[in-house]
Amino acid sequence: MLDINALIQTIAIAALPVIFAITLHEAAHGYAARHFGDPTAWQLGRISINPLRHVDLVGTILIPLAILLFSAGNFLFGYAKPVPVDFSRMRNPKKDMLWVAAAGPAANLAMACFWALMFKLSWLAPPFFSVPLARMAEFGIIINCVLMVLNLLPLPPLDGGRIAVSLLPHRLAWKFAQLERWGFPILLVLLFTGILGEIMNPLVAFAARAIETLFGLY
Repeated sequence: MLDINALIQTIAIAALPVIFAITLHEAAHGYAARHFGDPTAWQLGRISINPLRHVDLVGTILIPLAILLFSAGNFLFGYAKPVPVDFSRMRNPKKDMLWVAAAGPAANLAMACFWALMFKLSWLAPPFFSVPLARMAEFGIIINCVLMVLNLLPLPPLDGGRIAVSLLPHRLAWKFAQLERWGFPILLVLLFTGILGEIMNPLVAFAARAIETLFGLY
């Protein structure tokens, strides 16, 4: 039986880490693209920490909510509106693609470290504030590790796929990039068959443990 009170508490604690994990990931792509010569995202107002500029009704709200409601062991994930990037406007498109793609996972790593710091600061807070802050921080560490690892998988159009395209020789890169049209269906199949969880769970656990160890949380 669904515990409505527990669900409301989970949503209240998870909302902030999830929204910023997804939206700042996209904003980081836009910032990196502008740095390397493509101002498209900046011109459209997408280089912003305002979540409303990045929220996608399905990917940012409905999918994470559905996983919270119905998942049986699946990890929580979602996505925002992809930041538009025109690689042809960059100074060195193939080389710069790597840094633009890596900016999103790097933002998630930075946010995971931020939440680890918040967890440590929760020890100094009054009891009525320390418990919810600690739970929110735990959630922030995990969701950012999930998004970082997920996006580093070498499957176009994930960031790891774009990094692979950037690193591969031109002919192989062009062939590998053709997978992009099938990337999201492949990801969904892997998710609902449980294969994605088998791949990601140990990697996410390793990343989270490394951050917790770095900040002396355990």
